[in-house]
Amino acid sequence: MITGSDRWDEGLDVMVEGEARRVTDRATLQRLADAWATKWTGEWTFGVSDQGFTHADDVSDALVFAIEPDKILAFGKGTFSHTRYRMR
Repeated sequence: MITGSDRWDEGLDVMVEGEARRVTDRATLQRLADAWATKWTGEWTFGVSDQGFTHADDVSDALVFAIEPDKILAFGKGTFSHTRYRMR
């Protein structure tokens, strides 16, 4: 999984390496759906099914995955720094 900015001269890019696993536990999915609704002030609201997230505008479920990290890399842009963190 990679997250960051599309700018080359500012921001922080983070890369997480590890095994991705499907999340199907309803309690976990509900906790995640509640967190997204709070973070995005209700703009992203999801229902929960046995398969993942549901949305009123969508026909199918959205599958949800969690990554158990093995290694995390972070790249600072502009100052051009980097670091590595190994989980094991």
